[in-house]
Amino acid sequence: MADQIDFRALRVAVTGGTSGLGLALAQDLRARGANVAFVARTASDVARVAQATGAHGIVGDVGAKADITRVALQITGALSGLDVLINNASSLGPVPLSLLADTECEDLERALAVNLVGPFRLTKALFGALAASARERPGAVVVNISSDAAVAAYPGWGAYGASKAALRHMTAIWDEEAKDSGVRFLSIDPGDMDTALHALAVPDADPTARKRPERAAAEILAAIGAALTANALREVEALR
Repeated sequence: MADQIDFRALRVAVTGGTSGLGLALAQDLRARGANVAFVARTASDVARVAQATGAHGIVGDVGAKADITRVALQITGALSGLDVLINNASSLGPVPLSLLADTECEDLERALAVNLVGPFRLTKALFGALAASARERPGAVVVNISSDAAVAAYPGWGAYGASKAALRHMTAIWDEEAKDSGVRFLSIDPGDMDTALHALAVPDADPTARKRPERAAAEILAAIGAALTANALREVEALR
């Protein structure tokens, strides 16, 4: 159903857009003609990816409360609105991974700030723009990138897993609460990918055994397309 959606008409924001899955998403979206803004912390990386992709680069830390309002304003200003928000930026917490008994409070706080509170704050700041889009188009979508660590109790993954579990449940609640606005919320686990984040977490893992970020990005865009198509079909049925 994703091919029924014209991505050239979409305005999409991606956090963590200079590496791994976020970069693959920005590249794929631009290749499909979408108008894209991406957020990342390092100015030189943002400039490099913006030049390479033609997307709008925004320097900011989604885990920092002070950055959220500015980042949200820059997103809507660059895109003249917003149809899709992909909360992809993630923090492992402690690196190397630690048992919870050995995890510093500050590492847990960082994982929660980036993986849970950051997406909450940014979505809240952009919800008005998303709801406005949903009134004019076949809905709007928020994608929160989850993990199997959100449902399986992997030793050493406590900070990351707890933050992703909370994000997954928050997504489900927000999807229920936002139904009348036309904004859909999706929690998507892209699987183990060959990314720098995964290499930090599991340095000895075989990268050839993991999914390429480009494949995961295509699967996520298919899910977005399916959600928007379903919204459009519901609108048609309501008019009959």
